Amino acid sequence: MRKLLKFLAVTLVIVLLLAVICFITSLIFVFAGSHSDIDGDPKVMVVFGYRLDDNGMPSLLKSRLDAALDYLAEHPDMTVIVSGGKGEGEKMSEAQCMYDYLEEKGADMSRVLMEDKATTTAENISFCLALIDDKDIDISGGVLLVSNEFHLARIRMLWKRAGDPVHASTLAASSTPTSQKALMHLREPFALIIDFLTAKF
Repeated sequence: MRKLLKFLAVTLVIVLLLAVICFITSLIFVFAGSHSDIDGDPKVMVVFGYRLDDNGMPSLLKSRLDAALDYLAEHPDMTVIVSGGKGEGEKMSEAQCMYDYLEEKGADMSRVLMEDKATTTAENISFCLALIDDKDIDISGGVLLVSNEFHLARIRMLWKRAGDPVHASTLAASSTPTSQKALMHLREPFALIIDFLTAKF
């Protein structure tokens, strides 16, 4: 009995150590990817959605759109895809909410497309690529993927998993307040590990 208990205890310690190592490695990966990386002059922008709250647009989603608008002010000729479906409890799709915000801020809506079915980051990428193909949009110059800084490492990983069809640049939107930024960075490694193990294209 003692040998069995000792074996179980050692096994538990090993499992916990591996879990900690995996988490720390993923956290480092998240922080390492938390920055803008724009190469060349991409002509297509994809803005990733975020779950809407009871009052409409959460601050994280607003920061993504504001970052997109700032970039568009200097690059007005881009095609923009807002991506995000309607999750449980949401009054509208994330894409529709994003579309309305861009329209309210005076964006050129003739250049904005909606992808309103995706409910995961992997689906954001998969469905946007399908939309790009369906609309015969030229992405030979690359694509600019826009999200909060903590999200970008996972987006890059999934983009490569999708076959890395063209070079993907990233634009980091700042997360505020600081407490929220810290929380999202601590949560993101779990999402990264889950997507690494389960996401398929």
